[in-house]
Amino acid sequence: MFHGLPVSTVESDLFDLVLKGGSVVLPDATVTTDVYVRGEMIAAIGGTGKAAAELDCTGLTILPGVIDTQVHFREPGATESEDLESGSRAAVLGGVTGVFEMPNTRPTTSTPEALADKLARARNRMWCDHAFYIGATVDNADRCGELEKLAGTAGIKVFMGSSTGNLLISEDTMLERVLRSGVRRVAVHAEDEDRLKERMNLRVAGDAASHPVWRDDESALRATDRVLHLARKTGRRVHILHVTTPQELALISRHRDIASCELTPQHLTLAGEDVYPRLGTLAQMNPPIRSGAHRDGLWHWLGQGMPDVIGSDHAPHSLESKNRSYPSSPSGMPGVQTLLPLMLDHVANERLTLRRLVDLTSAGPQRLFGLVRKGRIAVGYDADFSIVDLRASWTIEERWLASKCGWSPFVGKRLTGRPVGTVIRGKRVMWEGELLGEPAGMPLRFDATDRPAS
Repeated sequence: MFHGLPVSTVESDLFDLVLKGGSVVLPDATVTTDVYVRGEMIAAIGGTGKAAAELDCTGLTILPGVIDTQVHFREPGATESEDLESGSRAAVLGGVTGVFEMPNTRPTTSTPEALADKLARARNRMWCDHAFYIGATVDNADRCGELEKLAGTAGIKVFMGSSTGNLLISEDTMLERVLRSGVRRVAVHAEDEDRLKERMNLRVAGDAASHPVWRDDESALRATDRVLHLARKTGRRVHILHVTTPQELALISRHRDIASCELTPQHLTLAGEDVYPRLGTLAQMNPPIRSGAHRDGLWHWLGQGMPDVIGSDHAPHSLESKNRSYPSSPSGMPGVQTLLPLMLDHVANERLTLRRLVDLTSAGPQRLFGLVRKGRIAVGYDADFSIVDLRASWTIEERWLASKCGWSPFVGKRLTGRPVGTVIRGKRVMWEGELLGEPAGMPLRFDATDRPAS
């Protein structure tokens, strides 16, 4: 049984904020109670106390702050589709409190200078907390151990299949060099470049449904098998991003000591038989949306406890570019703002529990990547909350979207479960669809790079 203490006697000072009467998802239970905040941190759970500000959460559910571990915010280089301000605005409107942003910008984020530039661009412009991946290249492969220690980085990202600029690491000898340099978990886009090149002739002009024929199951399975072999050989932990096939999950399940993995809401929600005829190139992403059987297979493995996190792979492009005839159209779709709503709808439809969702979006990212003071509602942790109405029935409308690209494959979709509020380090950032204050996101901290004050 959960028992709160009269917290006003713990410290005589006034609390800064109290979240009143919500259903709070704690690490070991879900209870209706009050959560007290002092400064940027959770100061007490339950009991009674006085606070300078009160947030009425009656009838709402308070989750630990949702962390999206894979977004592409396109800055610098493609800011006509997205930038750090607009992408993070979309995040907090969708109930997301922190993001890991990817390195395939122009120029790529593959040097200390490029990372410093992104951190500077984010200051006073990003609404949510953030970290930036460093991209592995042929030029920095032996320096990855040095680069992964830089404050503000989520670690090293490897693209095994076609990507931007010099970020492609397609050969095993180079990939092994990356894995031997450093100790943090390496994030991997696993598609086999040689197979993709061999099968390019299978793309059908004007037919986006040929995208998963070209980038087939084997291209993903082959790359995943290769990187797992090298991870075993080098003793390095790897994180396989946006897994799309049940076969990959079965393979990863045999290497859990060195391998973690991610699923996306898109691959858990969409089926190729429906989405390509309906949306065409708007459904095009890498790895592809596959069949309904693939989607059902991913859900089977989610039920087996396999995926560690859910990431959106938010990768926006303008409608003008997406409307080019396939295969001239770019791959990628927005997703950071719809990650939590889609997964809440899956909870409502009993495909997973709310506690499992919290593990996939809060506790899982903290556990895998060593985030400091994030991922759970507990005293001493950052006061990050994603506040949701589990019963709200609503429809995703274009006007709700904040991404610069202005579209989503989920426009018109009816959902149950809606983000109501976003609180980051004790500050209300979003409430009932309205932004509050000014952008004040800060770099996320990690065990591997954190230097506590003495």
